[in-house]
Amino acid sequence: MGEFNSNVEYVTVVDLPSPRRTHTMKKVSILPLVFLIFYEVSGGPFGVEDTVHAAGPLLALLGFVVFPFIWSIPEALITAEMGTMFPENSGYVVWVSTALGPFWGFQQGWMKWLSGVIDNALYPVLFLDYLKSGVPALGGGLPRILATWGLTIVLTFLNYRGLTIVGYVAVFLGVFSLLPFVVMGFLSIPDLKPSRWTVVNTKDVDWNLYLNTLFWNLNYWDSISTLSGEVENPKKTLPKALFFALILVVLGYFFPLLIGTGAVPLNRELWTDGYFSDIAMILGGAWLRWWLQAAAAMSNMGMFVAEMSSDSFQLLGMAERGMLPEFFSKRSRHGTPLVGILFSASGVILLSWMSFQEIVAAENFLYCFGMILEFIAFILLKIKHPNASRPYKVPGGAAGAILMCIPPTALICVVLYFSTLKVMVVSLIAVSIGLVLQPCIKYVEKKRWLKFSHSADLPDLEHEESTHSLVN
Repeated sequence: MGEFNSNVEYVTVVDLPSPRRTHTMKKVSILPLVFLIFYEVSGGPFGVEDTVHAAGPLLALLGFVVFPFIWSIPEALITAEMGTMFPENSGYVVWVSTALGPFWGFQQGWMKWLSGVIDNALYPVLFLDYLKSGVPALGGGLPRILATWGLTIVLTFLNYRGLTIVGYVAVFLGVFSLLPFVVMGFLSIPDLKPSRWTVVNTKDVDWNLYLNTLFWNLNYWDSISTLSGEVENPKKTLPKALFFALILVVLGYFFPLLIGTGAVPLNRELWTDGYFSDIAMILGGAWLRWWLQAAAAMSNMGMFVAEMSSDSFQLLGMAERGMLPEFFSKRSRHGTPLVGILFSASGVILLSWMSFQEIVAAENFLYCFGMILEFIAFILLKIKHPNASRPYKVPGGAAGAILMCIPPTALICVVLYFSTLKVMVVSLIAVSIGLVLQPCIKYVEKKRWLKFSHSADLPDLEHEESTHSLVN
């Protein structure tokens, strides 16, 4: 970028090893990592029904083909480069901190953690929505509240027991959750009518619901970055896992939608969360319906434990960076971030009263702000540190980074534009809390009311970059 000068010294971010750990927890290998990413992003087609309800079969199918190119692939590529550049648990927080400073790094951490907790509040809701057709008592009232809290406590305990356990549970749950759709696909062949896939009415489209549902089902690729410090050889494993997970996610959405819209006469009003179990009843009978409901329940369990792992390890990573009090970095005897798990579980319980659509919209709004900071950080690090060690590198340099970020940024603007006033106000209040919270935490640190520390295993954001001369 400019003329070559042999006397110039270039600043590069150090090729960092994964931070050393004092605990003996086994690292996560590629197969569990693929399914952890799968559950961070997707967990299967449970929850995609609203795309058909909002826009009809054709736009729903096209959305899950086109949207990954606009959003999922760029986000996965950024995660692969930045996650291998900074293989530690603060993840996207350290990306933004390095590019924009600790204040904005904290804002990134606040918005991402909050959107992650909001996201996790969805899964008990979806879990019970799929079971309520078989157990009507779970449709509302005290039984639903008790079931939500009980499920949260059980899954929180699973997170406490260790990330390796969570990873292999995710593999089992993933296979179990996708199998009924394979069976349903074979059973649907005699009933498939391709003409049903082309039904569209552009004058009757709920764009807010359509875009928010697509966005929610295809984002959060960056969440796995907060587990980079727990991954076996992250510089090689992370990019491969992201690639395989991307294929699994897209196919896991597209083919069930293809089956459901092609084999059953269209009634858009019925296409709401939980409708796949009704389709299973039509195509295979009660046994397939119960299997799919069990798969949906298992899938939501998988998404819950994967998201909580990411959220809690993010708080641990921020504490190791000195952005949060030291007690957030304390681990249980299983190597898990105990305080981070408790904070994340408390947030889930507090938000569990919200409806599915309200949770999705609020989460997407906050997530959009966080992604804008990530795009800026990605571009700035390309410009400021073009020669930094990047075990996985997205080609094209700074210009390529800018071009790659334009489509997803435009999509963010569209999603924000279609947000309701209620969601916008609530989300902006949440953002404002973060703007006030960071100076308050710095004041607490200055007064030494709580202990803060910077892990010796991590490079300092400002003072521990190495200077290398490219030409002697």
